[in-house]
Amino acid sequence: MSNLETPARNQVALIAGPTASGKSDLAVRLALALDRPCVAINADSAQVYSDLHVLSARPEDAEMQGVPHRLFGAWDGAQPCSAVDWAKAAKQEIAAAHADDAVPILVGGTGLYVRTLLEGIAPIPEIDPEVRKTVRALSVSDTYTALQNEDPDRAERLHPSDSQRIARALEVVRSTGRSLGEWQVHTEGGIAQEINLVPVVLLPDREAVYARCDARFIAMLEQGAIAEVEALLERGLPPALPVMRAIGVPEIAGFLRGEWSREEAIARGQQATRNYAKRQFTWLRNQLPADWPRVQPEDVNLESVFETLFHY
Repeated sequence: MSNLETPARNQVALIAGPTASGKSDLAVRLALALDRPCVAINADSAQVYSDLHVLSARPEDAEMQGVPHRLFGAWDGAQPCSAVDWAKAAKQEIAAAHADDAVPILVGGTGLYVRTLLEGIAPIPEIDPEVRKTVRALSVSDTYTALQNEDPDRAERLHPSDSQRIARALEVVRSTGRSLGEWQVHTEGGIAQEINLVPVVLLPDREAVYARCDARFIAMLEQGAIAEVEALLERGLPPALPVMRAIGVPEIAGFLRGEWSREEAIARGQQATRNYAKRQFTWLRNQLPADWPRVQPEDVNLESVFETLFHY
């Protein structure tokens, strides 16, 4: 996927890392250090939603330091942003940056987004609405049990609590008669062969990330996260929408409905964030090419890690 030897006009930087790893800060540092225009492009599935400024830890204007940021808060919460939707928009932003002789810097930790952009996606037909309705009405445990019976290979690869991916896999096999794995043998639309990718994977100390996640969730409550969730609830959006399932939204919503205390909401939100970070660590360690540099954020030497960008 990457070519670190030959500088080219179609360079794209990628900074991938778990939540609370300082990805956005590093992207801005890189942009300011390069003697070329740069554009930061969001690759985080929560930061795409305009409704989730605080809860997604979207960068503030001051943090951007004048570096153009794209696809941050670009979707209204009522409109789901699928990996295909995001990849299409990201391709357009990358092309626009290259047209301006700028360096696009992808920054985020949503593996499916990055994989879809680089490798493409399987041409899976639209899911039958009745199938989707039936599957979405099931509990997570029932959905997982059904997937174990109908697509055991996929079920074995998913955590029993990964509700979104479990439901997707079950919808596919029921709607198309073929498993998700069968569809994924052939993909289309990826740009890996069209760009010169310069990636870095941030792998900070896991316990330090967990501690930052815990502290950040408390800070979010003090900085407006509760008001953000109140505004979402007032819109009456369907609970199945991604924006309503984003980390922090169900936990704070339960507190606002009187289902549990503020302290319980904090504990639930912190646990959900740590679980998400754990899944990101697993993906970053195991699902990315072995030759991609893996570094601790505090040890990043910009010129060394992004050598071809500095010697363009």
